[in-house]
Amino acid sequence: MKYLRMPIEKESPEQLGYDLIRYNLTESSVRDRKISDLGFTLEDMTLFYGDHAGHPGLREKIACISGENVTPDEVLITAGAAGALFIIATSLLEQGDHLVVEKPNYSTNIETPRAIGADISFLDLVFEEGFALDTSRIASMIRPETKYVSLTSPHNPTGTVMTIDDLKNAIDLAEQKGCRLLVDETYREMTFGEPLPVAASLSKKAISVSSLSKTYGIPGIRTGWIVCRDPELMETLLSAKEQIGICGSVVDEEIAYRALLGREEWLKSNNLHISEAFSIIKDWMENQTEFQWVEPSGGVVCFPRISSGLNMDMDLFYRILNEKYGTYVGPGHWFEMPRRFMRVGYGWPHIPDLKEGLTNLTRAAREALK
Repeated sequence: MKYLRMPIEKESPEQLGYDLIRYNLTESSVRDRKISDLGFTLEDMTLFYGDHAGHPGLREKIACISGENVTPDEVLITAGAAGALFIIATSLLEQGDHLVVEKPNYSTNIETPRAIGADISFLDLVFEEGFALDTSRIASMIRPETKYVSLTSPHNPTGTVMTIDDLKNAIDLAEQKGCRLLVDETYREMTFGEPLPVAASLSKKAISVSSLSKTYGIPGIRTGWIVCRDPELMETLLSAKEQIGICGSVVDEEIAYRALLGREEWLKSNNLHISEAFSIIKDWMENQTEFQWVEPSGGVVCFPRISSGLNMDMDLFYRILNEKYGTYVGPGHWFEMPRRFMRVGYGWPHIPDLKEGLTNLTRAAREALK
């Protein structure tokens, strides 16, 4: 495999240094939590090799929230959703294999298959079409050598959500064509309406991926999971995990388990904050003319662009935004898109910082006009 550092990682706020950022609108999660926020200690924990598939109680809890027909044996704990995506790509793909990937997308969904040498067909989401998923286009893109179709919902970076019909159509295609459907569901519990079913609960051809990083604000424990009801594939995925690291961190998995025990209370509090933050960014969008967006339907990110027709020096815009106003967003090139696009995260900042950061976006845009 040929590894390349992804711009989204090289230019991430943790690599730049949080002390240099006053208004951080790059984050794609809710605000990070402390262990003390979770209300427990781990002083008496034995640091042993854990169950290779993952903490049994954690897998049972994930199975319970994944659908009535999902069992703990159909859950594999991984090092975050990124680790899950890596295991899936390296287990299913070889050089010359083909996959279909929704674009824009989180870079790991693209860069790992690329590093393997797979042939990627991009299912481009179009701003003018509301970044809507067109499953009829997927059918025309699947080949005999296609191993899987990779979708994300709620979508990162646009915040759009596929419909239940879209999901069922995509599953039907995978079953008919003999490939698999991978759905990154990391933001599933942040859907503004009723969440879609976990894709893997609907078909043995579907693979679902999620984590505690975004909705639960604990990315530092690196805990995610794969749900798949195909026992043969699960054996392969477990083999990959064992060869990468034998098992996960028992500390991380214990924290994850206890965090999920407080799931209902956390989601209620979480959703109140997201609702307030979303109303603020929606109001901002409606009261300025420098930016356009497709209004998101879930998650805590959106993907606005500089309004069409505005002649703007994009390098100057980002320089003013970063250096003069200390405000950071995720520029379009993080997602292999034009820099007129940017991912704006509205769930992580404190409300006053969100308001000021959005005001700074308007200021920088006006000052960068040619």
